[in-house]
Amino acid sequence: MGQKHAPLWDALVKNKAAGRAQFHVPGHRGGRGISSDLRKLSGSDIFALDVTELPGTDDLHNPQGSIAEAQQLAAELYQADRSFFLVNGTSVGIMALILAGCGPGDKIIVPRNAHRSVLSGLVMSGAYPIYYQPGIIENFNCLAGPDVSNIKGLMEKHAAIKAVLAINPTYYGVAGDLVPLAELCQKKGVPLLVDEAHGSHLRFYPGFPPDALGSGATAVVQSTHKMGGSLTQSSILHLKGRLICYDRVADALRMLQSTSPSYLLMASLDLARRQMALSGREIWEQAFLRSKWCRDRLLNIKGVRILAREHLEKAGARYLDPTRLTISITGLTGYQVGERLFQKGVVVEMADHNSVVAVISLGTTNEDCRRLVVGIKGLALEGGNYETTHKIIKIPEPNVDLSPREAWLRGRKKVTIEKCLGMISAETIAVYPPGIPVLCPGERITGSVLEYLREVREHSFHLQGPSDTSLKTLTVII
Repeated sequence: MGQKHAPLWDALVKNKAAGRAQFHVPGHRGGRGISSDLRKLSGSDIFALDVTELPGTDDLHNPQGSIAEAQQLAAELYQADRSFFLVNGTSVGIMALILAGCGPGDKIIVPRNAHRSVLSGLVMSGAYPIYYQPGIIENFNCLAGPDVSNIKGLMEKHAAIKAVLAINPTYYGVAGDLVPLAELCQKKGVPLLVDEAHGSHLRFYPGFPPDALGSGATAVVQSTHKMGGSLTQSSILHLKGRLICYDRVADALRMLQSTSPSYLLMASLDLARRQMALSGREIWEQAFLRSKWCRDRLLNIKGVRILAREHLEKAGARYLDPTRLTISITGLTGYQVGERLFQKGVVVEMADHNSVVAVISLGTTNEDCRRLVVGIKGLALEGGNYETTHKIIKIPEPNVDLSPREAWLRGRKKVTIEKCLGMISAETIAVYPPGIPVLCPGERITGSVLEYLREVREHSFHLQGPSDTSLKTLTVII
Protein backbone atom coordinates (compact mmCIF):
# COMPACT_ATOMS: atom_id res chain seq x y z
CA MET A 1 0.00 0.00 0.00
CA GLY A 2 1.49 3.35 -1.05
CA GLN A 3 1.32 6.88 0.30
CA LYS A 4 -1.59 7.74 -2.03
CA HIS A 5 -3.85 5.60 0.12
CA ALA A 6 -5.62 6.58 3.34
CA PRO A 7 -6.76 3.21 4.72
CA LEU A 8 -8.53 4.41 7.86
CA TRP A 9 -10.35 7.18 6.02
CA ASP A 10 -11.39 4.71 3.32
CA ALA A 11 -12.67 2.27 5.95
CA LEU A 12 -14.84 4.97 7.55
CA VAL A 13 -16.26 6.08 4.20
CA LYS A 14 -17.03 2.46 3.32
CA ASN A 15 -18.76 1.94 6.67
CA LYS A 16 -20.90 5.05 6.10
CA ALA A 17 -21.93 3.87 2.64
CA ALA A 18 -23.12 0.51 3.99
CA GLY A 19 -26.22 2.18 5.51
CA ARG A 20 -26.61 -0.31 8.35
CA ALA A 21 -29.13 0.03 11.18
CA GLN A 22 -27.07 1.12 14.17
CA PHE A 23 -27.59 -0.21 17.68
CA HIS A 24 -24.17 0.74 19.02
CA VAL A 25 -22.45 3.83 20.39
CA PRO A 26 -22.04 6.71 19.75
CA GLY A 27 -25.62 7.59 20.58
CA HIS A 28 -26.04 10.30 17.95
CA ARG A 29 -26.36 7.48 15.37
CA GLY A 30 -24.43 8.90 12.48
CA GLY A 31 -25.44 12.47 13.24
CA ARG A 32 -29.21 11.98 13.47
CA GLY A 33 -29.20 12.80 17.18
CA ILE A 34 -26.78 15.72 17.00
CA SER A 35 -27.91 19.14 18.23
CA SER A 36 -29.63 21.06 15.44
CA ASP A 37 -27.33 24.03 16.06
CA LEU A 38 -24.25 21.87 15.50
CA ARG A 39 -25.75 20.19 12.43
CA LYS A 40 -26.71 23.57 10.97
CA LEU A 41 -23.16 24.84 11.30
CA SER A 42 -21.21 21.80 10.15
CA GLY A 43 -23.64 19.60 8.25
CA SER A 44 -24.39 15.98 9.14
CA ASP A 45 -22.04 13.96 6.91
CA ILE A 46 -19.01 14.33 9.16
CA PHE A 47 -20.84 12.75 12.10
CA ALA A 48 -21.48 9.60 10.09
CA LEU A 49 -17.73 9.02 10.32
CA ASP A 50 -17.76 9.38 14.12
CA VAL A 51 -18.00 5.68 14.93
CA THR A 52 -16.68 3.11 17.37
CA GLU A 53 -14.72 -0.13 16.98
CA LEU A 54 -16.63 -2.04 14.28
CA PRO A 55 -15.74 -4.74 11.76
CA GLY A 56 -13.55 -2.86 9.29
CA THR A 57 -12.78 0.20 11.44
CA ASP A 58 -10.14 -1.57 13.57
CA ASP A 59 -9.15 -0.91 17.20
CA LEU A 60 -6.51 1.67 18.21
CA HIS A 61 -5.49 -0.41 21.23
CA ASN A 62 -5.04 -3.61 19.22
CA PRO A 63 -4.65 -2.49 15.60
CA GLN A 64 -4.82 -5.27 13.03
CA GLY A 65 -6.45 -3.62 10.02
CA SER A 66 -7.01 -0.08 8.75
CA ILE A 67 -5.47 1.67 11.78
CA ALA A 68 -2.42 -0.59 11.65
CA GLU A 69 -2.04 0.18 7.94
CA ALA A 70 -2.43 3.93 8.51
CA GLN A 71 0.18 3.90 11.27
CA GLN A 72 2.57 1.91 9.08
CA LEU A 73 2.23 4.48 6.28
CA ALA A 74 3.04 7.23 8.79
CA ALA A 75 6.13 5.30 9.90
CA GLU A 76 7.27 4.94 6.29
CA LEU A 77 6.79 8.65 5.56
CA TYR A 78 8.70 9.77 8.65
CA GLN A 79 11.27 6.95 8.33
CA ALA A 80 10.40 5.51 11.72
CA ASP A 81 10.44 1.85 12.68
CA ARG A 82 7.03 2.20 14.28
CA SER A 83 4.47 4.99 14.66
CA PHE A 84 1.47 5.34 16.97
CA PHE A 85 -1.60 7.55 16.50
CA LEU A 86 -2.37 9.64 19.58
CA VAL A 87 -5.83 10.96 20.44
CA ASN A 88 -4.81 12.65 23.69
CA GLY A 89 -2.27 14.99 22.10
CA THR A 90 1.50 15.02 22.29
CA SER A 91 1.14 15.15 26.07
CA VAL A 92 0.10 11.50 26.22
CA GLY A 93 3.05 10.52 24.03
CA ILE A 94 5.52 12.27 26.31
CA MET A 95 3.99 10.64 29.39
CA ALA A 96 4.03 7.21 27.73
CA LEU A 97 7.70 7.48 26.79
CA ILE A 98 8.74 8.41 30.33
CA LEU A 99 6.53 5.69 31.82
CA ALA A 100 7.90 3.09 29.39
CA GLY A 101 11.55 4.06 29.85
CA CYS A 102 11.82 4.97 33.53
CA GLY A 103 10.83 3.51 36.88
CA PRO A 104 10.86 4.76 40.48
CA GLY A 105 14.16 6.44 41.29
CA ASP A 106 15.51 6.26 37.73
CA LYS A 107 17.24 9.42 36.52
CA ILE A 108 16.17 11.23 33.36
CA ILE A 109 17.81 14.38 31.99
CA VAL A 110 15.17 16.96 31.06
CA PRO A 111 15.17 20.65 30.09
CA ARG A 112 14.11 22.98 32.85
CA ASN A 113 11.50 24.52 30.51
CA ALA A 114 9.90 21.16 29.66
CA HIS A 115 6.17 20.96 29.00
CA ARG A 116 4.01 20.10 32.00
CA SER A 117 3.33 16.66 30.50
CA VAL A 118 6.94 15.84 31.44
CA LEU A 119 6.11 16.54 35.09
CA SER A 120 3.05 14.29 34.74
CA GLY A 121 5.27 11.54 33.33
CA LEU A 122 7.69 11.95 36.23
CA VAL A 123 4.83 11.70 38.74
CA MET A 124 3.47 8.53 37.12
CA SER A 125 6.83 6.82 36.65
CA GLY A 126 8.49 7.90 39.89
CA ALA A 127 11.56 8.97 37.92
CA TYR A 128 13.94 11.59 39.28
CA PRO A 129 14.64 14.62 37.05
CA ILE A 130 18.14 15.87 36.34
CA TYR A 131 17.54 19.35 34.92
CA TYR A 132 19.57 21.29 32.39
CA GLN A 133 19.07 25.00 31.82
CA PRO A 134 18.39 26.12 28.23
CA GLY A 135 20.23 29.12 26.86
CA ILE A 136 18.47 32.48 26.76
CA ILE A 137 18.46 34.55 23.57
CA GLU A 138 19.43 38.11 24.41
CA ASN A 139 17.15 41.02 23.43
CA PHE A 140 14.18 38.69 23.01
CA ASN A 141 14.45 36.81 26.30
CA CYS A 142 13.26 33.57 24.73
CA LEU A 143 14.74 30.12 25.20
CA ALA A 144 17.12 28.17 23.01
CA GLY A 145 17.40 24.42 22.41
CA PRO A 146 19.58 21.81 24.15
CA ASP A 147 23.30 22.35 24.76
CA VAL A 148 25.11 19.06 24.13
CA SER A 149 28.14 19.98 26.25
CA ASN A 150 25.86 20.71 29.21
CA ILE A 151 24.07 17.39 28.81
CA LYS A 152 27.36 15.52 28.39
CA GLY A 153 28.54 16.97 31.69
CA LEU A 154 25.36 15.79 33.42
CA MET A 155 25.76 12.29 31.98
CA GLU A 156 29.30 12.13 33.33
CA LYS A 157 28.26 13.46 36.75
CA HIS A 158 25.22 11.21 37.25
CA ALA A 159 25.48 7.46 36.90
CA ALA A 160 22.88 5.27 35.20
CA ILE A 161 20.93 7.92 33.29
CA LYS A 162 17.90 6.17 31.78
CA ALA A 163 16.89 8.75 29.16
CA VAL A 164 17.50 12.27 27.84
CA LEU A 165 14.64 14.53 26.77
CA ALA A 166 15.00 17.51 24.42
CA ILE A 167 12.70 20.05 22.75
CA ASN A 168 12.91 20.61 18.98
CA PRO A 169 12.00 23.33 18.13
CA THR A 170 10.91 25.61 20.97
CA TYR A 171 7.69 27.62 20.99
CA TYR A 172 9.68 30.40 19.30
CA GLY A 173 10.93 28.08 16.54
CA VAL A 174 14.46 27.91 17.95
CA ALA A 175 16.34 24.62 17.55
CA GLY A 176 19.76 23.29 18.46
CA ASP A 177 21.88 20.78 16.57
CA LEU A 178 20.49 17.41 17.66
CA VAL A 179 22.98 15.27 15.70
CA PRO A 180 25.85 15.44 18.25
CA LEU A 181 23.37 14.94 21.10
CA ALA A 182 21.90 11.87 19.38
CA GLU A 183 25.41 10.52 18.78
CA LEU A 184 26.28 11.04 22.45
CA CYS A 185 23.13 9.23 23.56
CA GLN A 186 23.78 6.35 21.14
CA LYS A 187 27.32 6.01 22.47
CA LYS A 188 26.04 5.88 26.05
CA GLY A 189 23.17 3.54 25.17
CA VAL A 190 20.63 6.08 26.40
CA PRO A 191 17.43 6.84 24.43
CA LEU A 192 17.00 10.41 23.20
CA LEU A 193 13.34 11.41 23.55
CA VAL A 194 12.26 14.53 21.68
CA ASP A 195 9.24 16.73 22.21
CA GLU A 196 8.71 17.88 18.62
CA ALA A 197 5.22 19.26 19.23
CA HIS A 198 5.91 22.26 17.01
CA GLY A 199 7.93 20.43 14.35
CA SER A 200 5.81 17.92 12.43
CA HIS A 201 6.50 19.93 9.25
CA LEU A 202 10.28 20.16 9.49
CA ARG A 203 11.27 17.27 7.21
CA PHE A 204 9.19 18.53 4.29
CA TYR A 205 11.20 21.59 3.28
CA PRO A 206 15.00 22.10 3.18
CA GLY A 207 14.74 25.66 4.54
CA PHE A 208 13.54 24.35 7.91
CA PRO A 209 15.61 23.07 10.87
CA PRO A 210 16.47 19.35 10.70
CA ASP A 211 13.81 17.09 12.18
CA ALA A 212 14.58 15.04 15.28
CA LEU A 213 14.07 11.56 13.83
CA GLY A 214 16.33 12.39 10.89
CA SER A 215 18.92 13.66 13.37
CA GLY A 216 19.11 10.33 15.20
CA ALA A 217 16.54 10.55 18.00
CA THR A 218 15.13 7.34 19.48
CA ALA A 219 11.58 8.58 20.06
CA VAL A 220 9.80 11.67 18.76
CA VAL A 221 6.32 12.97 19.54
CA GLN A 222 4.76 15.44 17.09
CA SER A 223 1.59 17.52 17.39
CA THR A 224 0.39 16.91 13.85
CA HIS A 225 -2.57 19.16 14.61
CA LYS A 226 -0.30 22.16 15.28
CA MET A 227 1.44 22.30 11.91
CA GLY A 228 0.49 19.18 9.96
CA GLY A 229 -3.18 19.77 9.17
CA SER A 230 -4.95 17.23 11.40
CA LEU A 231 -7.64 17.98 13.98
CA THR A 232 -6.81 19.47 17.38
CA GLN A 233 -5.70 16.86 19.93
CA SER A 234 -4.31 14.45 17.31
CA SER A 235 -0.59 13.65 17.35
CA ILE A 236 1.84 10.91 16.30
CA LEU A 237 4.59 9.16 18.27
CA HIS A 238 7.50 7.77 16.24
CA LEU A 239 10.09 5.20 17.39
CA LYS A 240 13.40 4.27 15.78
CA GLY A 241 16.22 2.01 16.89
CA ARG A 242 16.33 -0.35 19.84
CA LEU A 243 17.11 1.84 22.84
CA ILE A 244 13.50 1.77 24.06
CA CYS A 245 11.08 -1.16 24.30
CA TYR A 246 8.32 -0.70 21.73
CA ASP A 247 5.97 -3.07 23.55
CA ARG A 248 6.30 -1.08 26.78
CA VAL A 249 5.48 2.12 24.88
CA ALA A 250 2.41 0.43 23.39
CA ASP A 251 1.37 -0.80 26.86
CA ALA A 252 1.82 2.69 28.31
CA LEU A 253 -0.33 4.18 25.56
CA ARG A 254 -3.05 1.59 26.20
CA MET A 255 -2.96 2.62 29.84
CA LEU A 256 -3.06 6.37 29.20
CA GLN A 257 -5.19 6.88 26.09
CA SER A 258 -8.96 6.91 25.98
CA THR A 259 -10.64 3.56 25.41
CA SER A 260 -13.12 5.47 23.24
CA PRO A 261 -10.72 7.09 20.77
CA SER A 262 -12.18 9.51 18.25
CA TYR A 263 -12.16 8.10 14.74
CA LEU A 264 -12.44 11.63 13.38
CA LEU A 265 -9.12 12.47 15.05
CA MET A 266 -7.46 9.32 13.75
CA ALA A 267 -8.85 9.75 10.24
CA SER A 268 -7.58 13.32 10.21
CA LEU A 269 -4.09 11.98 10.99
CA ASP A 270 -4.38 9.51 8.12
CA LEU A 271 -5.41 12.26 5.68
CA ALA A 272 -2.81 14.72 6.98
CA ARG A 273 -0.11 12.09 6.44
CA ARG A 274 -1.30 11.51 2.88
CA GLN A 275 -1.37 15.25 2.18
CA MET A 276 2.20 15.67 3.43
CA ALA A 277 3.38 12.64 1.46
CA LEU A 278 1.87 13.85 -1.81
CA SER A 279 2.17 17.63 -1.52
CA GLY A 280 4.27 18.45 1.54
CA ARG A 281 7.18 20.01 -0.33
CA GLU A 282 4.94 22.34 -2.35
CA ILE A 283 2.75 23.25 0.64
CA TRP A 284 5.69 24.19 2.86
CA GLU A 285 7.52 26.02 0.11
CA GLN A 286 4.49 28.31 -0.14
CA ALA A 287 4.42 28.75 3.65
CA PHE A 288 8.15 29.53 3.61
CA LEU A 289 7.68 32.17 0.91
CA ARG A 290 4.77 33.74 2.79
CA SER A 291 6.81 33.91 5.99
CA LYS A 292 9.66 35.53 4.04
CA TRP A 293 7.23 38.05 2.56
CA CYS A 294 6.04 38.98 6.06
CA ARG A 295 9.54 39.09 7.53
CA ASP A 296 10.92 41.31 4.75
CA ARG A 297 8.14 43.86 5.21
CA LEU A 298 8.15 43.82 9.00
CA LEU A 299 11.90 44.47 9.04
CA ASN A 300 11.30 47.73 7.17
CA ILE A 301 8.92 49.08 9.81
CA LYS A 302 10.56 51.47 12.27
CA GLY A 303 10.37 50.23 15.85
CA VAL A 304 9.80 46.59 14.90
CA ARG A 305 12.31 43.81 15.63
CA ILE A 306 12.12 40.21 14.41
CA LEU A 307 13.96 37.23 15.92
CA ALA A 308 16.52 36.05 13.35
CA ARG A 309 19.30 33.46 13.14
CA GLU A 310 21.97 36.03 13.97
CA HIS A 311 20.43 36.36 17.45
CA LEU A 312 20.89 32.66 18.24
CA GLU A 313 24.63 32.03 18.43
CA LYS A 314 25.33 33.31 21.94
CA ALA A 315 22.54 31.14 23.35
CA GLY A 316 23.99 27.97 21.82
CA ALA A 317 21.18 27.59 19.29
CA ARG A 318 21.75 26.90 15.61
CA TYR A 319 18.47 26.89 13.71
CA LEU A 320 15.32 28.98 13.47
CA ASP A 321 12.03 27.82 11.97
CA PRO A 322 11.19 30.62 9.50
CA THR A 323 7.46 29.93 9.78
CA ARG A 324 7.51 31.39 13.31
CA LEU A 325 7.77 35.16 13.48
CA THR A 326 8.77 36.46 16.92
CA ILE A 327 7.90 40.16 16.76
CA SER A 328 8.68 42.98 19.19
CA ILE A 329 7.45 46.60 18.93
CA THR A 330 9.20 49.46 20.72
CA GLY A 331 7.00 51.00 23.40
CA LEU A 332 4.60 48.05 23.72
CA THR A 333 4.66 44.84 25.72
CA GLY A 334 4.01 41.62 23.85
CA TYR A 335 0.74 41.30 25.73
CA GLN A 336 -0.33 44.75 24.51
CA VAL A 337 0.62 43.88 20.94
CA GLY A 338 -1.34 40.62 21.07
CA GLU A 339 -4.42 42.29 22.55
CA ARG A 340 -4.43 45.18 20.08
CA LEU A 341 -3.90 42.89 17.11
CA PHE A 342 -6.88 40.84 18.30
CA GLN A 343 -8.97 44.01 18.33
CA LYS A 344 -7.88 44.55 14.71
CA GLY A 345 -8.99 41.03 13.76
CA VAL A 346 -5.52 39.43 13.81
CA VAL A 347 -4.87 36.59 16.28
CA VAL A 348 -1.30 35.52 17.09
CA GLU A 349 -0.12 32.22 18.55
CA MET A 350 1.18 33.61 21.83
CA ALA A 351 2.47 36.70 23.62
CA ASP A 352 5.07 37.19 26.32
CA HIS A 353 6.39 40.26 28.10
CA ASN A 354 8.41 41.49 25.12
CA SER A 355 7.11 39.82 21.96
CA VAL A 356 4.36 38.02 20.09
CA VAL A 357 4.74 34.88 18.00
CA ALA A 358 2.85 34.66 14.70
CA VAL A 359 2.82 31.26 12.98
CA ILE A 360 2.66 30.85 9.20
CA SER A 361 1.16 27.43 8.44
CA LEU A 362 -0.16 25.36 5.56
CA GLY A 363 -3.51 27.17 5.96
CA THR A 364 -2.16 30.74 5.97
CA THR A 365 -3.26 32.90 3.03
CA ASN A 366 -1.70 35.93 1.36
CA GLU A 367 -4.53 38.03 2.80
CA ASP A 368 -3.72 36.77 6.30
CA CYS A 369 -0.12 37.89 5.82
CA ARG A 370 -1.18 41.29 4.56
CA ARG A 371 -3.42 41.83 7.59
CA LEU A 372 -0.60 40.86 9.97
CA VAL A 373 1.83 43.32 8.39
CA VAL A 374 -0.76 46.12 8.27
CA GLY A 375 -1.68 45.45 11.90
CA ILE A 376 1.93 45.51 13.12
CA LYS A 377 2.67 48.65 11.11
CA GLY A 378 -0.32 50.40 12.64
CA LEU A 379 0.73 49.48 16.17
CA ALA A 380 4.31 50.62 15.53
CA LEU A 381 3.01 54.01 14.36
CA GLU A 382 0.72 54.31 17.39
CA GLY A 383 3.60 53.39 19.71
CA GLY A 384 3.42 53.29 23.49
CA ASN A 385 5.28 54.27 26.61
CA TYR A 386 6.46 50.83 27.74
CA GLU A 387 10.22 50.74 28.13
CA THR A 388 11.19 47.34 26.77
CA THR A 389 13.21 45.42 29.32
CA HIS A 390 15.81 42.88 28.36
CA LYS A 391 16.53 42.16 31.99
CA ILE A 392 16.52 38.53 32.99
CA ILE A 393 16.89 37.95 36.70
CA LYS A 394 19.32 35.07 37.26
CA ILE A 395 17.30 32.00 38.15
CA PRO A 396 18.49 30.07 41.22
CA GLU A 397 19.60 26.49 40.67
CA PRO A 398 16.94 24.00 41.82
CA ASN A 399 17.34 22.11 45.09
CA VAL A 400 15.47 18.85 44.51
CA ASP A 401 14.60 17.14 47.81
CA LEU A 402 11.76 14.89 46.66
CA SER A 403 10.90 13.35 43.32
CA PRO A 404 7.78 14.81 41.66
CA ARG A 405 5.97 11.56 42.50
CA GLU A 406 6.89 11.78 46.19
CA ALA A 407 5.80 15.42 46.26
CA TRP A 408 2.49 14.56 44.57
CA LEU A 409 1.68 11.90 47.15
CA ARG A 410 2.35 14.15 50.15
CA GLY A 411 -0.15 16.44 51.83
CA ARG A 412 -0.04 20.16 51.11
CA LYS A 413 -1.03 23.51 52.55
CA LYS A 414 -0.82 27.22 51.76
CA VAL A 415 1.72 29.30 53.68
CA THR A 416 2.45 33.03 53.46
CA ILE A 417 5.58 33.66 51.44
CA GLU A 418 7.35 35.20 54.45
CA LYS A 419 7.16 31.83 56.26
CA CYS A 420 8.15 29.54 53.36
CA LEU A 421 11.94 29.54 53.80
CA GLY A 422 13.24 25.98 53.98
CA MET A 423 9.91 24.38 53.08
CA ILE A 424 9.34 22.15 50.03
CA SER A 425 7.22 23.40 47.15
CA ALA A 426 4.11 21.48 46.10
CA GLU A 427 3.58 23.53 42.93
CA THR A 428 5.34 24.78 39.83
CA ILE A 429 6.11 28.48 39.48
CA ALA A 430 7.40 29.58 36.07
CA VAL A 431 8.18 33.18 35.20
CA TYR A 432 7.81 34.73 31.71
CA PRO A 433 10.23 35.80 30.45
CA PRO A 434 12.07 33.50 30.09
CA GLY A 435 9.65 30.65 30.85
CA ILE A 436 11.89 28.60 33.14
CA PRO A 437 10.39 27.37 36.43
CA VAL A 438 11.96 28.75 39.58
CA LEU A 439 10.21 26.01 41.56
CA CYS A 440 8.84 22.57 40.77
CA PRO A 441 7.09 20.13 43.12
CA GLY A 442 9.60 18.54 45.50
CA GLU A 443 12.08 21.44 45.46
CA ARG A 444 13.24 23.30 48.55
CA ILE A 445 12.38 26.99 48.86
CA THR A 446 15.69 28.72 49.52
CA GLY A 447 16.54 32.31 50.33
CA SER A 448 17.68 32.89 46.74
CA VAL A 449 14.35 31.55 45.45
CA LEU A 450 12.41 33.92 47.71
CA GLU A 451 14.58 36.85 46.62
CA TYR A 452 13.93 35.92 42.99
CA LEU A 453 10.17 35.84 43.59
CA ARG A 454 10.28 39.25 45.27
CA GLU A 455 12.02 40.68 42.19
CA VAL A 456 9.45 39.01 39.97
CA ARG A 457 6.64 40.74 41.86
CA GLU A 458 8.46 44.06 41.61
CA HIS A 459 8.79 43.79 37.80
CA SER A 460 5.23 42.42 37.33
CA PHE A 461 6.41 39.49 35.23
CA HIS A 462 3.81 36.98 34.00
CA LEU A 463 3.48 33.79 36.06
CA GLN A 464 2.29 30.29 35.25
CA GLY A 465 1.62 27.55 37.76
CA PRO A 466 1.09 29.08 41.20
CA SER A 467 -2.34 28.82 42.77
CA ASP A 468 -1.83 32.36 44.10
CA THR A 469 -0.51 34.54 41.27
CA SER A 470 -0.03 37.45 43.68
CA LEU A 471 2.68 35.31 45.37
CA LYS A 472 1.38 36.30 48.79
CA THR A 473 1.16 32.57 49.55
CA LEU A 474 2.86 29.43 48.23
CA THR A 475 1.58 25.85 48.33
CA VAL A 476 4.05 23.64 50.20
CA ILE A 477 4.45 20.03 51.29
CA ILE A 478 3.23 19.22 54.78
